[in-house]
Amino acid sequence: MELRPYQTEAVEAIEKEWDEGRARTLLVLPTGCGKTIVFCRIAENRVKAGDRVLILAHRDELLDQASDKLKKSTGLVTAKEKAEESCLGSWYRVTVGSVQSMTRENRLNKFSRDYFKSIIIDEAHHCLTDSYQRILEHFDGARVLGVTATPDRSDMRNLGQYFNSLAYEYTLSRAIREGYLCRIKAMTIPLNIDITCVKQQNGDFSAADVGTALDPYLDGIAAEMEKHCKNRRTVVFLPLIKTSQKMCAILRAHGFRAAEVNGGSADRAETLRDFAEGRTNVLCNSMLLTEGWDCPAVDCIVVLRPTKIRSLYCQMVGRGTRLSPATGKEDLLLLDFLWHTSRHELCRPAHLICESPEVADQMTRNLNDDPENAVDLEEAEEKAKDDVMLEREAALAKQLEEMRKRQRSLVDPLQFEMSINAEDLAGYRPIFDWQMAPPSPKQLQILEKRGIFPDEVKDAGMATLLIDRLVKRQQEGLTTPKQIRFLEKRGFVHVGTWTFDSAKRLIDRIAANNWRIPFDITPSTYQPELVQTPDGGLAVGGWW
Repeated sequence: MELRPYQTEAVEAIEKEWDEGRARTLLVLPTGCGKTIVFCRIAENRVKAGDRVLILAHRDELLDQASDKLKKSTGLVTAKEKAEESCLGSWYRVTVGSVQSMTRENRLNKFSRDYFKSIIIDEAHHCLTDSYQRILEHFDGARVLGVTATPDRSDMRNLGQYFNSLAYEYTLSRAIREGYLCRIKAMTIPLNIDITCVKQQNGDFSAADVGTALDPYLDGIAAEMEKHCKNRRTVVFLPLIKTSQKMCAILRAHGFRAAEVNGGSADRAETLRDFAEGRTNVLCNSMLLTEGWDCPAVDCIVVLRPTKIRSLYCQMVGRGTRLSPATGKEDLLLLDFLWHTSRHELCRPAHLICESPEVADQMTRNLNDDPENAVDLEEAEEKAKDDVMLEREAALAKQLEEMRKRQRSLVDPLQFEMSINAEDLAGYRPIFDWQMAPPSPKQLQILEKRGIFPDEVKDAGMATLLIDRLVKRQQEGLTTPKQIRFLEKRGFVHVGTWTFDSAKRLIDRIAANNWRIPFDITPSTYQPELVQTPDGGLAVGGWW
């Protein structure tokens, strides 16, 4: 099977991490971007290298999916380690293993510690539990790949307790922009649902409490759905089976062809098939369909199970992000209600694509101010970024002004970040142990040589990001820190968005004018013209 470009990048990045000695690495791909295909190619490569490979998962659907994709994409047949089945004595080099079975001591001890040289963990956000860790500790010499959907910062920090690095991340925004997932439109429904009484349990809202709190609003929710998604293929996520069954009955009363499915449904396969083939148009479930189920035709998601866990929220919404040209699907509509809660950690549509908490908060405020209008998430994110950048610039204006006045030729990292509009640098927080370590003398030397004031760089992770960005900017022909420092000290703004040549021409002109700014230039309003960069984008180029 031919890989997509980003999947090829992911495979190469993972192998590179392992080759460089980082044995436990992560792959982050949004739902619908073919994570199974990527790790099947990794498994194939490791088998060719002579390894036995273990693919670990916590649900039968995930094990079956991995086994099926591996055979179809590579021709490799898998053994199974589950219940009465065992891979011991099998000729097959790849095993799909149930965590619940393999974690048992009498079963695990049958394996030598070096039996598996490579381990792949599907839905890796589960891997910090005792059962997973018992298995990983037994095969402690193996290379490990963890695969997960977009996690939030706290998830990443937790995963950083076990994993050494993030090999590759493909963002939801990029997947939509490059045409591999459908566009998402969020609509804020002005129905205020009070969940202030809901307790917390295991780091999230209690499902039982949410179900009780939700009951009085179900008819109102159905009425809103009747307005906005009567002609869409809709999946509704609810906290409890009884709430899901009640919602299904109410939706039928509102004219929907609704069905309900749960773990105990005897006709589950038939119910899912009826929905996929269009005989029903709404599917209610109590968190059953968050993993291991695909129906590309889904074009509306209603999340009635509020959560603080971004990875869970992404999984729910991800049931509707796949493309489906055959059904005429144009976009995914995400209905978002006004959850009234005393806690502010609740996941909202903004958290699907915003890396910065500041941008997510601003985007949520913007969406709430425009209820009952479907807003494209990418466009909303760009507006929120602009709003936050303006606020951030105003708050940091005085601080930056002081930096520009300092009598040194090097640029403070903060000034550099603001000048190049680097949201990822401005919002950076170290995750892995190596990132939290102090920057190395070599890193500090490189930063100083390239024009960054090294004393303000506090950890190795930030040093690595800055160095990578400086190298990339040089390759793209953009301004250097020293050019930024020279021109911004004289009142020019956002010099970090200019090309190297445009800055050089202006500096040469100033030098030729006895180091004075020419009379026909006003630094605070000066804008070089837009030119095409080597990668096909636009940057500010020559001067007027």
